[in-house]
Amino acid sequence: MVTRVFALTDVGRTREHNEDTFLVADLETGTPLDFTYGYHEITADPHGLLFLVADGMGGAASGELASSMAGTLVLEALKQTWKAADPSPSAFAEALRDATVLANARIHQHARENPEHRGMGTTATIAGLLGDQLFLVQVGDSRAYMVRDGDVQQLTKDQSLMQRLVEAGELTAEEAEVSERRNIILQALGPEAHVTIDLTHQQVRRGDTLILCSDGLSGLVRAAEIARTSNEEQDVRSICKRLIDRANQLGGPDNITVVAARFDGDALRVSSNGDSFGYNTFPLAGTLNDDTREPAPASREARATLKSDPTPKFGTPVPSRAILEEELERGRPSEDQALLGAPEPVVEERRRAVQPVFMVLGLIALIAVIWFLFELFG
Repeated sequence: MVTRVFALTDVGRTREHNEDTFLVADLETGTPLDFTYGYHEITADPHGLLFLVADGMGGAASGELASSMAGTLVLEALKQTWKAADPSPSAFAEALRDATVLANARIHQHARENPEHRGMGTTATIAGLLGDQLFLVQVGDSRAYMVRDGDVQQLTKDQSLMQRLVEAGELTAEEAEVSERRNIILQALGPEAHVTIDLTHQQVRRGDTLILCSDGLSGLVRAAEIARTSNEEQDVRSICKRLIDRANQLGGPDNITVVAARFDGDALRVSSNGDSFGYNTFPLAGTLNDDTREPAPASREARATLKSDPTPKFGTPVPSRAILEEELERGRPSEDQALLGAPEPVVEERRRAVQPVFMVLGLIALIAVIWFLFELFG
């Protein structure tokens, strides 16, 4: 089995800073790949490959830091735990989950300890390849697509307000694509102490092409055009460059990042008409697809960092637009992305902060009433 991979990022046409990050690593060596001089061709190894795209938020310095930390922390966690683990698909899925949970805890802790980075966060679409099994961890609205035999399917599901509205039947996919609120996300790494990942999986076939991208691409270039580009270009470098050029032609209002990986070799089965591919959930404790909704049994360090309350704040079915609109009003959108709601400790802190103000206002009102009664009755 052979993987040809390339990754490219671009600041776009309107932003001054690039808050996107990509990372591709051979998990046998634990070394990130450098694409300065071209694509890499990798023969499959027992511990697999890692692909990641992250889109930071919170302002240039904070956004860049959050997305960079996501890649570094996930890889470091896998280097410490996965190398010693039994290289089975289920163990690999657990390692990816735990690495993401730990990355969230570390980013959140850094933001709490450094007020200048308060509120920083990042999306993360993480793909791990082990043999012919591809596992995908999703947090936020970056995306993963698979192109197979001229067809394309989105392997991830956006954790966004628009996705929730579409699933609730309140909006069509076409309406969601043009909504002014399409960049409002419901979850990211860093803003809250808890994160509940969406975990999916896909069996790879010979000739498949995996595309990971930030919303700087997916928000402008439709899936059909991504598939057409992948089918017309044999070189993964050309796929990345052409897709980024296309996003810039359409205005390039955001940073644009693309990772393209093409899988080949006799070890892979040829696709057949009976194969299905797309969004396939992988049930695992501590993920959105776990009915118990309990926190992931992450590493000791991650458990020590996370809060004791295990209740996730994402994944609950929404019956109507009204409830989502309430969530939206409680949210605090940043420049181009936002999270709905605030952690309970933050709400309590704000309540305590404004309490003295209300006490003073109440005292003034009481004095005014007494003065009015005195003037009225002498």
